[in-house]
Amino acid sequence: MSPEQQARLARRLREAGEDFLAERFGDAHAVLRPLASRYAAVAEVQELHGLALYRLGRWMAASHRLEQYEELTGSVDQLPVLADCYRALGRLNEVHDVWDRLRHADPDAQTMTEGRIVAAGALADEGRPADAIRLLEAGPLRPKRPKEHHLRLWYALADLYDRVGDLQRARRGFSRIAEVEPGFVDVQDRLDALGSQGD
Repeated sequence: MSPEQQARLARRLREAGEDFLAERFGDAHAVLRPLASRYAAVAEVQELHGLALYRLGRWMAASHRLEQYEELTGSVDQLPVLADCYRALGRLNEVHDVWDRLRHADPDAQTMTEGRIVAAGALADEGRPADAIRLLEAGPLRPKRPKEHHLRLWYALADLYDRVGDLQRARRGFSRIAEVEPGFVDVQDRLDALGSQGD
């Protein structure tokens, strides 16, 4: 790649990254689509294009780009997103395969937690909510300073408690989220619904 091509690619990637951060995923995809085939060996292109496709709900295309990114880098940081693509496609065995790879890779806490949430979702999809609950309960439930991935874990767990009829634990889980982040997803609506169920 010539210096001019490198500079142009860097500029286009910057534009696509700005679009992505502004949640203009269609615009990011439009920039990245021609780059992804032309620069198939550039990991940053494959990663960002995969993430944009994921946010557009184009699971198959996103999975291909994220698989390419993993092959190029050996990185596990996007495996939870790849697993979620497989889950959306109904390829649940592949979700479990990814989870096995991820937990043996010992990634950072956020990546591990996101992977755990997706793997538990796949178990629930298979009609195994008790296994899904056990998997989530093994995650970081009591961090000193909760971050967004902790809230997502708590939400997934409270949702499963609600689905299996354990309303007390569901209420407790959603209440914990509301204490940290009152506007998180639809947590207040969930608490209101659980309150009326308990009346």
